[in-house]
Amino acid sequence: MTAPKVYKTEAIVLKRINLGEADKILTLYTPNLGKLSAIAKGVRRPRSKMGGHLELLTHCSLMLARGQNLDIITQSQTISSFLPLRSDLWRASLAIYAVELVAQFTAEHVENYPAYKLLLDTLHRLCETDNGDLTLRYFELSLLTHLGYKPELHQCLGCKSPLEPTANFFSASSGGVLCPACGEKEPLSQPISLNALKVTRLLQQGDYQRASRVRMNEELSRELERLMRHYIRYILEREVKSVAWLDRLRREG
Repeated sequence: MTAPKVYKTEAIVLKRINLGEADKILTLYTPNLGKLSAIAKGVRRPRSKMGGHLELLTHCSLMLARGQNLDIITQSQTISSFLPLRSDLWRASLAIYAVELVAQFTAEHVENYPAYKLLLDTLHRLCETDNGDLTLRYFELSLLTHLGYKPELHQCLGCKSPLEPTANFFSASSGGVLCPACGEKEPLSQPISLNALKVTRLLQQGDYQRASRVRMNEELSRELERLMRHYIRYILEREVKSVAWLDRLRREG
């Protein structure tokens, strides 16, 4: 069956790159088509009717025409612009980190509706939450689960024994937690405290309402962030670019 020449989809704008004098190439994440790239012609002109509907971090409804190389956006309408993200640099930066993770982890034209719904829900949550760090940790663990990288948090990946309620080790190369005996044999493993393991297990269960009630001190929050960054960097084999910006904002208060 021949694909239709014109089609409609919802999308979240993940990335925008200038093309020529007036166009942009957009990276979009959609509910049923996965990640795709498309051209928005003339969108950088002051009188463009589409420009305001295709900003970064916008949830929009699009009409596209199939092109020879890239599809072309012919119509756009904003569903949600997530206004609190536009007026708060920290919230916006957390959201940019979330969309960058999706852009780096996903391949073109691979449908993953749970990942799309997770990203959409996360952008809404970042507009409302007072604990953006916890919201991001929930997002990271849920995204890893949807993409097949769910870390093992209940059984030692070395000796297969149940993890004891003590300080253990997290191994990115193994894909989860090692008991103290196995962790000491793995030179690249990192310590994970009992409290960090408990919170990570809670976040991994997938109940955001319950997870959002967790209160962490600064030390525990930074430990979870460090462990997740370590695991994500190992999987991607590179650093997420927006991490450096988040660290700078935190340093500068």
